[in-house]
Amino acid sequence: MMIENYFLGISAFYHDSAAVVIQGNDIVAAAHEERFTRIKHDQRFPEHAIRYVLNETGLSLENFDAIAFYDKPFLKFERLLETYHAFAPNGLKSFLSAMPVWIKEKLFMKKLLWDHLKSIHGKPFSRKPPLLFPEHHLSHAASAFYPSPFNEAAILTIDGVGEWATTTIGLGRDTTIEMIRELHFPHSIGLLYSAFTYYCGFKVNSGEYKLMGLAPYGLRTSSDFDTCKAAILSELVDIREDGSLLLNMDYFDFATGHRMCLDDKWDKLFGISKRQPESELTQPYMDMALAIQDVTEAVVVRLARTAKNLTGSENLVMAGGVALNCVANAKIKANGIFKRIWIQPASGDAGGALGAALACRYIWKNENRKKTDDVTDSMKGSFLGPSYSDADISRLFHQYQANWKQYPDFENLCQDTARLLADGKVIGWFQGRMEWGPRALGNRSILADPRSPDMQKRLNLKIKFREGFRPFAPSVLAEDAAEYFEMDGDSPYMLLVAPVALKHRNAAILTHEGNLFDRLYQLRSDIPAVTHIDFSARIQTVHRETNERYWKLIQAFKQITGYGLVVNTSFNVRGEPIVCTPKDAYQCFMRTEMDWLVINNCLFEKSCQPEWEESGNWRKEFRPD
Repeated sequence: MMIENYFLGISAFYHDSAAVVIQGNDIVAAAHEERFTRIKHDQRFPEHAIRYVLNETGLSLENFDAIAFYDKPFLKFERLLETYHAFAPNGLKSFLSAMPVWIKEKLFMKKLLWDHLKSIHGKPFSRKPPLLFPEHHLSHAASAFYPSPFNEAAILTIDGVGEWATTTIGLGRDTTIEMIRELHFPHSIGLLYSAFTYYCGFKVNSGEYKLMGLAPYGLRTSSDFDTCKAAILSELVDIREDGSLLLNMDYFDFATGHRMCLDDKWDKLFGISKRQPESELTQPYMDMALAIQDVTEAVVVRLARTAKNLTGSENLVMAGGVALNCVANAKIKANGIFKRIWIQPASGDAGGALGAALACRYIWKNENRKKTDDVTDSMKGSFLGPSYSDADISRLFHQYQANWKQYPDFENLCQDTARLLADGKVIGWFQGRMEWGPRALGNRSILADPRSPDMQKRLNLKIKFREGFRPFAPSVLAEDAAEYFEMDGDSPYMLLVAPVALKHRNAAILTHEGNLFDRLYQLRSDIPAVTHIDFSARIQTVHRETNERYWKLIQAFKQITGYGLVVNTSFNVRGEPIVCTPKDAYQCFMRTEMDWLVINNCLFEKSCQPEWEESGNWRKEFRPD
C-alpha cells in the first residue's frame, strides 16, 4: 500500500553512501552509512542507513510514492566510454579494469538496487514503487534549493564530477529548478583541487579539508608561492572571466588512469616531488596549498558573479563538495554579490540522497512547496539521525561495567559540565539526534575551553590523533557571534569562516619565521584554541530554536567564564566516522585522553571507569611538538 507523499532518497557506490526519507515538506530522517558500519566514507549500498530511516518512519519499502537514486548510471557510463575513446590508447589498463564492473553490475543498476532493497524488505514485493534517477547535479541543486529559506534563488553546484557536469548554475523558483549553464568533465575546479590534495600527500575525497586548513600556513611573500601560483595559471588551468575553466590534460591522469596527476610532470613544473603521506610538512607544500586555495577562491567568486548575472536573484544556494570549502564561501559573502547565502550542510555526495528525494517530490510529483517565511530552512538544524535512550546507555554497564552519574535535572548537568570545561577538561558530548553532514554541530561533539593556550595541541595529538596543524572551530551563541567575530548573519552549519574581532586579538607582533609549529603555537587572541594562524575561525552559530541543550551548555559556560563560546570538534578520532551510538561514544572516550563524557543526562568520569584494554592498532602517534 502506498502512503502518500513519502519519498526515499539513496546515494551509493562512489563515496559517502546515505539514505533519506521525506514526507511532504518534512525531512523525516537522514543518515550516512559510515556512521553505522564505522567505515569512513563508506561507498557500499546504504543498507544500515535505509533500515534506520525506515525504522524512524515505521514504513515499509512498499509504502513510498517513489524511491530515487542520486544520479544516472547510463549517462556516467557514456562519459566513461567517450573519455576512454578520446584519450585512447592512453588508459587501456584502466579501461580493462573498469569495464567488467560496469558490465556485470552498474549497467544493470535497477536490478542491483532492487536486489539490495529486497534483502532489506525480507520478502517478495507486493508493490514496487517507481525507481527514479535524477541527474547528479540536479540532486545537488535540489538539496540546496528546496530546504533553503528562499522561494527564489540562484543555485550554484560545484564538485569533482557527476555524470558529465562538474559545475552548474541554475535558478530555483517555488517548485521549479531551471538549469542554465553547465561545465563538463574533465574541466573541473573540484578535480583540480583534489589533484593538489593528492600531490600534497592527503587522500582524495577525504583530505581536501586538510589542504584548506594547511593553506593559511603558506607565505604570500615567498617566491615559492608566486612561482607555484603562476605555474597553475599558466600551465595547468585557463580560467575565464565567467568562472569556467579548461584544464591542460597533459598534466593530469584522472580521466583514464588511477592517479590524479602525472607526478613526473608536476615535479618538473613545481620543482618539488609529491609529498609522501605522513611525512614532514615543509614550507613549499604550505605555499602550494595557499596557491591552489587562492585559485579556487577566485574561480568560485567568478562563478557566483556569473550566477548573479544570469539569474538576477538576490539569494544564492550552494551544494556539491566544493561548497564545503568554507573559506571560498566566505569570499562570496565578503564580496557582497548576493544579499543572502544558504549552503546545504551535507553538500557532498551524501546530500545527493536528500536532493534526489526532494526532486521526486517537487519535480516528478509536482507537489506544492509551501514556505511560511524566508528566514527558516527545513533542515531542523541538520539533526536528522538516530537518538538513543537511557536504556541504550544502561547496556554499557553490562558490556563494559561502565560507571556514571545520572542527573534528574539537565540544568544541573549543564552547570557541572560547564565548570569542568572552564577547568580545562575535555568532554565528549552526546545528545539527541545525530548530525546529517560531515560536521559535528553539538550532538556528537568533543568540547573544550577556547581560552586555553595549549588546547589545540592537546586535542590534535592526544585526543584526535591527527596532524598537529589542524584548526578547531568555535561554537558560539548566535546572539554573541558579533562580539567575537567580524561577521554579519548566521553560520549554523559551520560553512563560513570569519576573522576574530580585533578586540580579542593579541596586539603583539607575530613572526612568520620558524617551522609550522613555531608559528602555530603563538597566542593570537584570548581564544587561541579556535584562532587560526591568519586570525580566522570556522564559525558555528548555535541557536536555541534548533539545539536548546547545546545552547544551554554554552550559556552556562558563559555565566562562569564570561565567554559565550566553546571549542567544538567532531566526536571521533582520525580515520573513523563520527560516533553514532552510546557504545561508539564510550569506546572513543576510553581510547583517548578525554576527561569526561556526557551522554544524555549521564556524566562519565574517566578515572571512575574500569581499566580499558583493547587490541588493535587504533591510534596514530604524531610528533609531540
